[in-house]
Amino acid sequence: MGGAVAALRASTDNGAVTEGRVDLHTPQRQGTGLWSNRLVFVLALAGTTVGLGNVWRFPYLVGEYGGSTFIVLYLGCVAVIGLPLMVAELFIGRRGRRSPVASMSAVAAGEGRTGVWTAVPVVGLIAGGLLLSAYSVVGGWSMAYIFRSALGTFDGMDSVAAARLFRALTDDPERMLAWHTLFLAVTMLIVSRGLRHGLEEAVRWFMPLLLGILVVLVVYAHHSPAFPAAASFLLRPDFTRMDVGAVLAAMGHAFFSLTLGVGAITAFGRYAESRVPLISTAVAVVLLDTLVAVLAGFAIFPFVFQAGMAAGGGPGLVFQTLPLAFGAIPAGRYLGVLFFAMLCLAAWTSAIAMLEPIVAWLSERVHIDRGLATSMAGVVVWLVGLASVLSFSYWSHIRVMSNWPGMLGGTVFDAVNYVATNVLLPAVGLATALFVGWRVSTHTVRLEIGGRIGYRLWLILIRFVTPLAMLVVMLQAAGFLRPLLNLE
Repeated sequence: MGGAVAALRASTDNGAVTEGRVDLHTPQRQGTGLWSNRLVFVLALAGTTVGLGNVWRFPYLVGEYGGSTFIVLYLGCVAVIGLPLMVAELFIGRRGRRSPVASMSAVAAGEGRTGVWTAVPVVGLIAGGLLLSAYSVVGGWSMAYIFRSALGTFDGMDSVAAARLFRALTDDPERMLAWHTLFLAVTMLIVSRGLRHGLEEAVRWFMPLLLGILVVLVVYAHHSPAFPAAASFLLRPDFTRMDVGAVLAAMGHAFFSLTLGVGAITAFGRYAESRVPLISTAVAVVLLDTLVAVLAGFAIFPFVFQAGMAAGGGPGLVFQTLPLAFGAIPAGRYLGVLFFAMLCLAAWTSAIAMLEPIVAWLSERVHIDRGLATSMAGVVVWLVGLASVLSFSYWSHIRVMSNWPGMLGGTVFDAVNYVATNVLLPAVGLATALFVGWRVSTHTVRLEIGGRIGYRLWLILIRFVTPLAMLVVMLQAAGFLRPLLNLE
């Protein structure tokens, strides 16, 4: 088997067919092209990981579970969960040079494995579609709040008015539908334009803009009288809060914050040059993702504290807590515009990454051009998103999965997010670790990743540590561990 794989690898330069199998390393034959350079590739991967979790949830978790000690704990969890899985997904994408489903099928066939493994990325695409349908709703909120801030709606607002403003948006299905449609339409337009004129152009503009806005907010926040309190909240070690709950929170965030399982990393990996080192690229992406999350904390909490508000509330109150904060500080109107523009850009980069693998699979499966595939996929996601739109108004009385741990009678919007993030994605992550770690030959993986110390450490993690950690993440995400450990 090793000789066959080596022979297959040796034929990559000329696109030959070796021993009856199609060469997996011919992106031009698949019509995919390659990223212009490694920096664009890193920014594209970072764009898939930067989202609402970075902007609000990560800083909140840092303050909740011990400050800088939680950051160290989080990075440790990323090292054993996020990094190995990201490298595994990049390996599948670059090895197959196709959509996530076709790449998994090609890698499995090349290793003589059963085609049942193809079901893994299929589940990931379903999860990604569900997430995108709900994510588009939240992205629409971000767009709407850019204009609300620009018009001075937040000025002098109190907590009752902030809650009423948000309810006025969510209770109006026509307005919600309009923003949901606009956000998804922009996402579809970018994805339909392909690698060079769509994905890469979005990366070149959106990520620098996002990072630039974040830096501006941090610089302004540095002059706030509440900045020292925010720095202490984020970075001051508090070992009394480091318990089992902190470990579980770090493990869960290490998986979910990197957008693993939806096929986005695999889809972007197909465009990577063969010379790009996968492990060091994944490390760069994780560090950039963590840096954005930490900077977001320094950009947000000085304003929150300056307005005399508590840091609690988590990600669900971002559209009520922060408008209140921006309305109570000087130049809050302009800061609000910048913040929600940054949030919208973060939502778009993640949405593009979630739609891309679906479009790639559909265009290959049905043999249609990218534009038509994008339209078909976008319409389906838009239709599914209607359930989330209506769950805040006409369907607000519908409670699903009320007996499931952690749901407690959530809406359709809550159920869509719960099933995708807490059931489907952890299962995909566990299956990916088992496939790459145990069902793909070490020789094949070494050819793609390299045979240095980093590879050997990665192999140990993906085979033994990551699957066990993913099992814990699955149980925790599904709500089964917290009652057992008395964490509720």
